[in-house]
Amino acid sequence: MPSKPFRPVDEEVLARLRRIVGEAWVRGDPEGLEPYAKDETEGLACMPEAVVKPSCVEEVSATLALAHAHPFAVTPRTGGTGVTGGAVPLAGGIVLSLERMDRILEIDEENFFAVMEPAVITGALQRAVEEKGLFYPPDPASLDSCTIGGNVAECAGGPRALKWGVTRNFVAGLQVVFADGRVSRLGGKLRKNVTGYDLIGLLVGSEGTLGVVTEITLRLLPRPGATLDLLAPFPSLEAACAAVPAMARGDEVPAVVEIMDALCLEAASDFLHKEMPFPEARAQLLVQLTGRNEEAVSQSMERAGEALLESGALDVLVAPSASMRERMWETRRQLREALLHRCPTKFSEDVCAPPARMPALIRRMKALAGEAGVEIACFGHAGDGNIHVNVLQGALSDEAWAQARPGLVRRVLEEAAQLEGTLSGEHGIGCTKRDHLSLVLDEPALEAMRAIKRALDPKGILNPGKAV
Repeated sequence: MPSKPFRPVDEEVLARLRRIVGEAWVRGDPEGLEPYAKDETEGLACMPEAVVKPSCVEEVSATLALAHAHPFAVTPRTGGTGVTGGAVPLAGGIVLSLERMDRILEIDEENFFAVMEPAVITGALQRAVEEKGLFYPPDPASLDSCTIGGNVAECAGGPRALKWGVTRNFVAGLQVVFADGRVSRLGGKLRKNVTGYDLIGLLVGSEGTLGVVTEITLRLLPRPGATLDLLAPFPSLEAACAAVPAMARGDEVPAVVEIMDALCLEAASDFLHKEMPFPEARAQLLVQLTGRNEEAVSQSMERAGEALLESGALDVLVAPSASMRERMWETRRQLREALLHRCPTKFSEDVCAPPARMPALIRRMKALAGEAGVEIACFGHAGDGNIHVNVLQGALSDEAWAQARPGLVRRVLEEAAQLEGTLSGEHGIGCTKRDHLSLVLDEPALEAMRAIKRALDPKGILNPGKAV
C-alpha cells in the first residue's frame, strides 16, 4: 500500500469537486463507488472515497490542481479493463474516471492521423478509420471494451504487434494534464519529431503515474487490401515454436502468429462446447497474413504454408471466408474466459522473452507446473515472444494455493528474467509486479524512474502504489 499521508476526501473537498464537474458527476455513495474499486485484476479491490467524472480537459485540470493543493490521491481510469491493478485505488482518494471523454475528434484522411479523447473504445476507432480506407493496427484482446487512453497508459499491444508494433509506435501527439493541473500539448500530426526529450515516449506506458492524458493523436496506415488466416496444428509445442522463425524469414512478415498449448485447447473445447480441429494436437498456431492485394497474400500463403509443414505441422487449414475466420479466432479470443471456467482460481503473467527463447520459456513453465502440482496454460504472441502464462490452482487445496501463490508468481517472473526476458510485454506493472522490478532493472535505472516520478509528481498523488 502507498505510504503518502494523503488528506481524506471530506465534505469540503466533495463540494469543491461538485463545483468543478457538476453535482451529477461526483459519487460518494457505496453503490456509486463499488464498480470503481476494481479493474479486471483477479482478487484485487480497494474502495475509493469518491468518483469524479470530468467531461473536458479544463475539468481534469481543475480537479488535479485541487488534489495537488490539499493533497489527496487520484487514480486515473477509462475502461477499467487492466489486469495488473493499474486502475485500483490503493490509496483511496478519488477515481478520476474519464469515461465521459469518449469522442473521436477527427479522422484526417489526408495526413493519415486520428485525434480522439481517451475513453474512445479501441475497436470503435478501428472500425471508424477502416470506413475511411485507413488502418489502426494495435488490437488488444479486449479491443471491444478497452479504451485508447488505457492502451496509452499501458502501451498495449495485441497479436498484430509482430508486424506493426505496439501502441507506442502509433502515438504522435498527446494532450496531458500534469499533477499540479498544468496542461501541456506534446507532438501532433507529425511523422518525424526529435525536438527535445521524448516526453510522449515517457508518458506512453507510464500507467497514469506521471500525468493524465486527455487527448491522443494516432498515426494511421492504409488499410491492407487483403487478409488471410491460417490454422496449423502441431504434435508438440517445440515444433510449433520452431515454425515461427521459419515463417519470419520470408519476404512478407506475418501480421499475426499466435500460439495455444494443449491445455488451452482443452479448456476452450469444454467452454465453447465444440471439438477442436485435430484434437490430438499438442499446440496450434494461428497465422494472419496481409498484403496489398489477393495475389500478394496468396504468394505469402504459399511460403507460410511450406514453412509450417516443413516445421512439422499436421496440416494447414485456410479460412476461405469471414465466417470461417471468426470461427478460427473464437478459440483464441475466448481463452481467458475458458481458463477461468476451467479453474476460477488462477493468475496470469504476460512475460516476454527473445523469440528464440520462447520454447525454453514454455518448457520451464511446464516443468514448474509439475514441481508445484498446479496446471500452467501458455498462449500468446509467438512472433514477438510475449507469452501469457496462466497458473491454475488445479488440485491444490485453498490453503496450499494461498501459501504457494506468491512463490509461483516470483518463479514465473524469475524464469523469464533468466532467459533475458522481462516482466510484462503489454499488461504493464501496476501494483501486482511492482515489487519484482529488480529482477530486470538495476538500481541506477530504478532510481532514474523514481527521480522522474518525483519531478513530475512531487506530492505522489497520481496513481500511488503503481509502476515504480
